Amino acid sequence: MNYLGLDKEKTAKTVSELNILLADYHIYYQKLRNFHWNVIGKNFFDLHEKFEELYDEAKLKVDEIAERILTLRYQPTSNMSEYLKDSNLKESPSDISDSKMIEILLEDHGLLLKQMRKVVEIADKSGDEGTIDLIGAYIRELEKTSWMLDAWKMKTSDQHKPVKK
Repeated sequence: MNYLGLDKEKTAKTVSELNILLADYHIYYQKLRNFHWNVIGKNFFDLHEKFEELYDEAKLKVDEIAERILTLRYQPTSNMSEYLKDSNLKESPSDISDSKMIEILLEDHGLLLKQMRKVVEIADKSGDEGTIDLIGAYIRELEKTSWMLDAWKMKTSDQHKPVKK
């Protein structure tokens, strides 16, 4: 750990949370593949393409999180059985409506964001700016994706609330 100048004991706590996030992203990735393959109905073309875009992004994040763990000189979790045990996310059925798929993804986004914020909080205590920077960018991206998916499910009559002065 000397080459990064980080405390190994504090970094171990960050890595523990990163491994949970890695498990979360593996389950999220597979869920997106599931939805991509099994979406049907009038929104098929839009959602089939969107789910592919999202799983491509998730696949990159899986690799980046694992490589961050390796950079911190620890071994990333790399077994599906461990991912299923450690993840905050759960698998989803394949035979659900497109709107239910979006609802599930938004719930998962909330869990992913919660875990990312936990990683940032613990990484901050160890002075790990590299992890904070990586995960901070993920938070911003996932918040924007969540907004877009939420807008997709809104009715035209729904409006965002104006700021009261």
